[in-house]
Amino acid sequence: MSNNAIEVNQLHKEFTTRVGFWSGRRKTTVAVEDISFNVHQGELFGLLGPNGAGKTTTTKVLSTLLLPTRGSVRVLGMDVVTETRTVRKRIGFTFGGARGLYGRLSGHDNLRYFAELYGLEPALARKRIAEMLEVVDLTERRNDRVENYSSGMVQRLHLARALLHDPELIYLDEPTVGIDPVGARELRQTIKNLIALKKTILLTTHYMAEAEELCDRIAIINHGRIIALDTPASLKRQVSGDTIFEIEIDAALLDELQRQLQLINHRLTIQVSEAYPNKKVNVRTDQPEAVLKYLTLFISSGHVHGLEVRNHSLEDVYVSIIQGKQE
Repeated sequence: MSNNAIEVNQLHKEFTTRVGFWSGRRKTTVAVEDISFNVHQGELFGLLGPNGAGKTTTTKVLSTLLLPTRGSVRVLGMDVVTETRTVRKRIGFTFGGARGLYGRLSGHDNLRYFAELYGLEPALARKRIAEMLEVVDLTERRNDRVENYSSGMVQRLHLARALLHDPELIYLDEPTVGIDPVGARELRQTIKNLIALKKTILLTTHYMAEAEELCDRIAIINHGRIIALDTPASLKRQVSGDTIFEIEIDAALLDELQRQLQLINHRLTIQVSEAYPNKKVNVRTDQPEAVLKYLTLFISSGHVHGLEVRNHSLEDVYVSIIQGKQE
């Protein structure tokens, strides 16, 4: 038996629309182009990509809301086309935004309504509602109207709704979009708590820090194609092992700094931008010790006004891969 919760093989999805009311001509748009990937049971798998890349379309096919044009998709061992109703009973999903909840009802009453739609027995529904409100940290606000919830609380209630029937697999489509930083942090912690419940999660997002914090593996999708797939750490190693220095220095010393740094090694690259009244210098090197040793002279003389040292972030990797460059 496969240990994959999701198996996607050559998934292709296109949409055909009418061009003009009278012309009769039609236009075909390819949203997802022959992608293949697996998601392991108990894994938090991320789909990253810019807006319009095909993330939401892929998620809707996996959750049976759209039919594939061609290719095969199996979810929890079942075909999403021929076993649609059975698949739906075993998955949960949320899509970004406030729609799907009733603002004039309390959080508790919203969940009670959806528990009835799921066909839960009253005793089980009461138990699951209480448990899910606790999981998403809304127990104290359960009797407040949803219209008075913050955007972060609304998204957490969406997540509670998706978990009511205890699904094995959960789809989260850009769950933190439009949420303030505090609410987004609380929601990410809630998502982490689901891993402890042994749930399999597919997360779509275009927030790199969010993906790096949460995901076991990541697929980067662009123009409907998967262009990279690996763990966050492995993706960062594939692009470069360089260390990045961001230096703010007196403008008068810029030329001297560049001249001296370029003597260190031939692989060092330098970019300069304005940081009025100083200059900001971005240095990438595979010899960070040598660069730092030299910068100590400028730091001790008081000419360096800011210094940050870091390795590649997932955002650096993402931009590099999307642009088709290996820095």
